[in-house]
Amino acid sequence: MKRLIAGVFALILPLAALAESWPVYQNTYVNDYANVIEEGAEGRITTALKSLRQETGIEATVLTIYTRWGYENTGSLESFATGLFNHWGIGNAETNDGILVLVIPEDREMRVELGSGYGDAFNREAQDIVDRIFLPAFREGRYSQGIEDGTAAVIERIAWVHYAGGEPEASGGSGGGAGVAGAVVGAILALMAAAALFWRRIMDRFTRCPECGARGIHTKRQVLDRATRSSTGRGEKITDCPHCGYHAVTTFTIPRITRSSSSSSGGSFGGGSSSGGGASGRW
Repeated sequence: MKRLIAGVFALILPLAALAESWPVYQNTYVNDYANVIEEGAEGRITTALKSLRQETGIEATVLTIYTRWGYENTGSLESFATGLFNHWGIGNAETNDGILVLVIPEDREMRVELGSGYGDAFNREAQDIVDRIFLPAFREGRYSQGIEDGTAAVIERIAWVHYAGGEPEASGGSGGGAGVAGAVVGAILALMAAAALFWRRIMDRFTRCPECGARGIHTKRQVLDRATRSSTGRGEKITDCPHCGYHAVTTFTIPRITRSSSSSSGGSFGGGSSSGGGASGRW
């Protein structure tokens, strides 16, 4: 019996550790681990985020990772973004005004996570920015432009408005209409979060094969070398088409990780937290 219990723990503990791991940031402005931001754009985004912090004290940061797979086991983009935000401690610990722009190209999902100091009106504003600026560019494969334009909108329409003590203007209609719209948006987000576990399968079903054009490709992801606290890891995505026999293997980098019980390295975030506010998008 003791051997059986020991064996069970030997299987569970590695999974538990994996579920509590997060990417390590190299700096507090832009970490483009998915390599989708052009060099010039990354410099401009960094300059804008530095200016924001110097002039307002608001900490906003941009993170791209190839995939969430391999970091956590919650199955929810929203819980991943909130957990990462709080683990990094983005924003001032007293005002909780930090902002995280998270883009995950392979999973075709993104989130603008807001610190707990922002009210509900800023959640609606974030959703409008996601829907009108980020996602249209991402659907056309223009990740660099979408991230640059979307981050600029987040700075102008969320960070600066909050710093000035105001709230975003209503997007139109009466207050009651805005309340109904907010409820509808909330319901949609809840449905999207519930379907997150099945998103990849759905995308595979409707994604066309690059060789024959038929829908219904099969994809599989696996870790080749696990990331550690001192080194990056490697993973691979295997794509197969059951119609024409197309087969492709794409490798990707898994950034170094840090655990929930330890602080992240390489930066100076202020210890802020999020209670789950913000907006998500998928394309």
